Amino acid sequence: MSRLVLRAIAATVLSLALAAVVSPPAATADPGVVVYPGMEIRQDIHVCTLGYVDPILRVAFTAGHCRGSGPVTDREGRSIGNQAVFRDNIVDGTTVYTDQVISDYEAIMLADDVEVNDVLPGGRSLVVDPAVVAQPGAQVCHFGVITGESCGTVERVNNGWFTMANGVVSGKGDSGGPVYVLADDGKAVIIGLFNSTWGQFPAAVSWQATSEQARADVGVLNTAGGSAPVPHGSAPQIPN
Repeated sequence: MSRLVLRAIAATVLSLALAAVVSPPAATADPGVVVYPGMEIRQDIHVCTLGYVDPILRVAFTAGHCRGSGPVTDREGRSIGNQAVFRDNIVDGTTVYTDQVISDYEAIMLADDVEVNDVLPGGRSLVVDPAVVAQPGAQVCHFGVITGESCGTVERVNNGWFTMANGVVSGKGDSGGPVYVLADDGKAVIIGLFNSTWGQFPAAVSWQATSEQARADVGVLNTAGGSAPVPHGSAPQIPN
């Protein structure tokens, strides 16, 4: 069986598993709501950026520390869906060493009546390519609702997360935003979700590690819940 077929099967299983654990049932959205990567989302008091959006499976991802009760909404307060599963093992102000794993994602099952696309505010489609991963020194861009698009280089790759420098900036509200590589075909390939700052460097969790963790978590959600053990080096400053 080809890798493409296996990935398609895994994605379908993930979508079905997420749908099975959503609580409460998917919210009804207002007509005309469009969901896309890089948009502003709100949950309780948290303002964050939506990261990857799958228009086929109708699942979206942001940072786990953006989670809240009730439906996920756009900036006008219109519902776009519900939190399905999350993982967040960072406590603001604690220290994290480079060999420790950072898990920080939230999966959102989108409402049936929202319009969904994969186009970033700058006009590029945000796509997945398992062969494209964060590499030290590689050119990379990040989009957040506060700072917009900023580009620089990968500073260091750690255990499931990486830091950025040389032009990448962030602000409170950028959490969960997509981190990506600009491809020659005019698309953007996601490699991470913005997480925090590690010392002076903006940091993101790896998309590959996050998607693998999401698949594992839907199988243990009923017994392990959404949160993971808290790792205890530079103190991350987590923008909500």
